[in-house]
Amino acid sequence: MPRVAGSLILLLTFSPILVFAAHVKGGYIQYKYNGAGSSSGTSNYTITVTVFFSCTVQGPRGSVYLGVFNASTHSLVTSQSLANTTATTVTKQYFSPCMSDPPTICYEIYTYVYTVDLADISAGYILAVQDAYRTDGIVNISSSGSDGITINAIIPGTISGTDYHTNSSPSFAFNDTAIICYNGHFSYPFSATDPIDGDSLSYAFGNGLNVTNPSGQTSSTAPGSPPYTSLTYTSGYSGTAPLGSGVTIDPVSGLISGTAPSTTGEYVVAVYVKEWRKGVLIDSIKKELQIYVYSCSLTAASLNTSYVNCDNYTLSFQNESTASTITSYLWNFGVAGATSTLATPSYTYADTGTYTLTLTVSNSSGCTDTTSAPVRVYPGFTPAFTTNGVCYQSPVKFTDETYARYGTVDNWAWSFGESSSSTNASTVQNPSHQYAAAGTYTATLTVGTSKGCSGTASKSVTVYGQPDFILPFTDTLICTIDTLRLKAISNSAGITYSWTPNYNIMYTATDTPLVWPKDTTVYTVTATQNGCVGTGTITVNTLNYITVTLTPDTTICQTDSITLSPVSYGLQFNWSPGTGLSDSLIKDPKAAPLVSTTYTVVANLGKCAATTSTYIKVVPYPKAEAGNDTTICYGSEITLQGAMTGAYYTWTPTGDFLRQKTLTPAVNPLVTTDYILTVTDTLGCPKPVSDSVLVTVISKVIVNPGNDTAVVVGEALQLQATSTDSALVSFSWNPADWLSNAAIADPIATITSSSVDSVVYVVTATTPQGCSGSGKIRVLVYKTLPDIFMPNAFTPNGDGKNDVYRPILAGISSLDYFRIFNRWGQEVFATTQNGKGWDGMLGGHREEAGTFVYMVQGKDYMGKVHTKKGTFILVR
Repeated sequence: MPRVAGSLILLLTFSPILVFAAHVKGGYIQYKYNGAGSSSGTSNYTITVTVFFSCTVQGPRGSVYLGVFNASTHSLVTSQSLANTTATTVTKQYFSPCMSDPPTICYEIYTYVYTVDLADISAGYILAVQDAYRTDGIVNISSSGSDGITINAIIPGTISGTDYHTNSSPSFAFNDTAIICYNGHFSYPFSATDPIDGDSLSYAFGNGLNVTNPSGQTSSTAPGSPPYTSLTYTSGYSGTAPLGSGVTIDPVSGLISGTAPSTTGEYVVAVYVKEWRKGVLIDSIKKELQIYVYSCSLTAASLNTSYVNCDNYTLSFQNESTASTITSYLWNFGVAGATSTLATPSYTYADTGTYTLTLTVSNSSGCTDTTSAPVRVYPGFTPAFTTNGVCYQSPVKFTDETYARYGTVDNWAWSFGESSSSTNASTVQNPSHQYAAAGTYTATLTVGTSKGCSGTASKSVTVYGQPDFILPFTDTLICTIDTLRLKAISNSAGITYSWTPNYNIMYTATDTPLVWPKDTTVYTVTATQNGCVGTGTITVNTLNYITVTLTPDTTICQTDSITLSPVSYGLQFNWSPGTGLSDSLIKDPKAAPLVSTTYTVVANLGKCAATTSTYIKVVPYPKAEAGNDTTICYGSEITLQGAMTGAYYTWTPTGDFLRQKTLTPAVNPLVTTDYILTVTDTLGCPKPVSDSVLVTVISKVIVNPGNDTAVVVGEALQLQATSTDSALVSFSWNPADWLSNAAIADPIATITSSSVDSVVYVVTATTPQGCSGSGKIRVLVYKTLPDIFMPNAFTPNGDGKNDVYRPILAGISSLDYFRIFNRWGQEVFATTQNGKGWDGMLGGHREEAGTFVYMVQGKDYMGKVHTKKGTFILVR
């Protein structure tokens, strides 16, 4: 809904009786200012609500509910139920004899009048009427019966600093019994007058409004708060085209005319009447009606409301009705003897003036219809205007230059092309408008004369901003004996400059003046372009002389660099010699001399100069030599061979050093280690220098000859030594007695001496680097035949004695299986590996003491199978 900045909403909602009995067909609101209210700071208004109902809808007409809302916060201020005061029935009595099937047109008009004191607030008020439901089947609304209706008007408050609360609204006359036949031409008056204030009015189609809560707006309490949403229009229709693109509204007269839609039925039409005072939009009221397009035809004479020619004397005419039954035409052009029987005649008037055009049409049945319209012929009308002022900092003056040969120019409607501005429109002859920002705007003037001529003129208005210029510097320093050129830079033409103060300055009217102040001075430039003004300042600081200082003499290591950083107000610098400098003409060059050098700098501020120098001593870095990388065996030690040129040294890391305070320490690392020798010097370069030596440690050689075993005298035993180092080059077994070959990894032992109970063989493996490792295996020698011996008990108590129950294999080369069962037949242990046994645990839990069953099977070196089973005792 239209809104005025800062408004208070006055809302009227129909009672439940009215909601369910007869839905509102339309209506409007008017108000009248009566003067000051009974209390200080209030005003008295009479509010008149006019509501339309169809006579065909039966049922009692109830009350309306008045709610007052703040437009800013939308909060409820007060509420009041109103009963109707008058009811009038309006029925169309006369129909053209040329109309076929004329419809019945009847309205019941209910009026509710309420007088109220309202506080004088700057926000103003919005008055609104609501009904929760519309009639079903409205053609141009998609929801129809599920939507509500809101009718509204505005009491203005303060706008742009001017108080308008004493305003009274325009008044409508009831002219809503016109007949609209589908596909036929029609004219439908929606005009209003403003007899109290005499303000200008304009008309426009707008959105019909829904209620806050269509499904629940039926209680007799205060209505829902705004804002109110627009109705949803069906395809081909909108709030600005409620009857389709063929129907328009005259913004000056409010006359709705055009060709009716081809679909019969009800249509929602909302017209907003805006009230203007001296070019300021002060309020808006909305009249809404559900208009019916009937299935009827009319042999009719239909003309425009008026015809105006302000260019020449010739006009062309046609019947605006589309009725197809017309058989003859008779035109009278308002001049004696000037007639025509053509359907679309043209006529050239001999002189200016206002004439009455008359059209009479008839059909084959003899039905005739006559209508007339004024014709105004006043050529010599040219809308035009000029503008004065092109800067956004000042108002632009618009001057009407319209030429009217006949009559006087008496109405103006300006649009300045700045839609976001609250002062974008005016109805005075020669208004002014100040634009908010620079840009190009299209200003439009719609102008009319006392003779009925009207037309529009448009023009592009270029509004300039501040001059586009920059100052390359705004703060500088000069010597008092120097002259400085100031500068303003711009890519735009037509800028003029003026510099102040007029103190030790030349060429003040240019963009490049010369200044020679003897004390610090702020110079201001004023730039002017197209009436816009911009300013800028430059501070010129002054010195009578300058100094320059450098850091004290210093020492650096050869090949290093140092940044020279003089302290001075000078703006130019010159270094000598240039050898070893990154740039001899900058303030802070980097110096990297290869030999000791004295650098001198000359600093200049214009003609003021100062000189100083600094000495940089260059000394070589110390030297560190950690020795050559080497490789040792695990567990061995080596002496590092360090050398240096310097005063001090350190080795890191030191965890495995045997001698630390020497350049040649002995170390015995267990893992590969990078030893770093760091050397420093107190007489030359103070920076430390490091070198490293890598000592690679061959991993410990681990040899596994297998588990201890047992054989029978004279029986062959296959030995097998393995190692973690795959690059072993030799094996050696000791003793070599009874071995097939003592220098291989897998010799066969055949012990033939019956006097030997056991033999311990030690095997040594050697790597290509000479690193070695050893392992041993004990072989028990039995005098019996090959057999499997089983203990009859074991005690798994963790004392290291008899903690594991396992078979003793004598002369057995392989174990097929070894299994143990508890007294319930559950298997508690199984293995096929020699030397493995049971520790008395099952599933992570200790088995209780008791008797267990074992089964064991193996093969001897001759392939014979040996099997045993029996019982043993677990002792806890």
